[in-house]
Amino acid sequence: MALFDRPIMVRSPACVACLCMWNQVKVEECALRWATFVAQMTGFTGKPDPGKKYSVLLADDDPIVREVVGARLSASRDFRIIGEAHDGKSAIEQVEKLHPDVLLLDLLMPNLPGIEALQELSAKRTKARTIVFSASVGAQQVVQALQLGARGILSKNNIAQLEAAIHSVLNGNYWVEGREEADIGKVLASLSASMGTGAQARDYGLTHREIEVIGLVTEGCSNREIASRLNITEDTVKRHLTNIFDKVGMSTRLELALFALKNNLAASSRA
Repeated sequence: MALFDRPIMVRSPACVACLCMWNQVKVEECALRWATFVAQMTGFTGKPDPGKKYSVLLADDDPIVREVVGARLSASRDFRIIGEAHDGKSAIEQVEKLHPDVLLLDLLMPNLPGIEALQELSAKRTKARTIVFSASVGAQQVVQALQLGARGILSKNNIAQLEAAIHSVLNGNYWVEGREEADIGKVLASLSASMGTGAQARDYGLTHREIEVIGLVTEGCSNREIASRLNITEDTVKRHLTNIFDKVGMSTRLELALFALKNNLAASSRA
């Protein structure tokens, strides 16, 4: 479904308003409404059953990592490993076959990298809550993963936080930078600040209004929400987006959000 005259390639928690049809909704409320929508679509209430062992699928090309993580979670009273995948392609196949509650996904895998696997899983609307579990994840990769539906980001160096991260996503929250977050907008704002540190913002020929629109796209707002926030029509929003895409050379909301964060445009919109 396209929400403006150029196609949108992703539907994700970070684009919290993309599927919302409500008007006059504050951005801070969009994440909560998205979570409610996901719960209705998947049957997930956000309240784990204390008597249930939750299933985990581990996707990592390193057999030692799979062994260590498998042993750790198998010893837990809350989780059980139901399958392993050694690359992105097999991860997708296993998710569709086994329907895990949680997917631990490495980004650097052969055949199909983790980000591409995440994008395909997002398009398939699978029920698994995905935690990116990788050795090194930069701010841009974090944003991209969240845009594509990941619920958690965990470094392999912080394996001691693994159980806490899984519990967090099972509770309907996010796990980013070693802590639980309920507000994805706050996470993106923090990442925007870190990515823009020391960078001199350029305007790329953008008008003040276009920069405002970019900031709201980065927050996850739909055309309707942007129109409401800026007190303009949706057709005007579409025209602004067309001009923005032409000026910065992007073609999707995801690309635009990443571009804005990298080039400090999101921070400029709040200045």
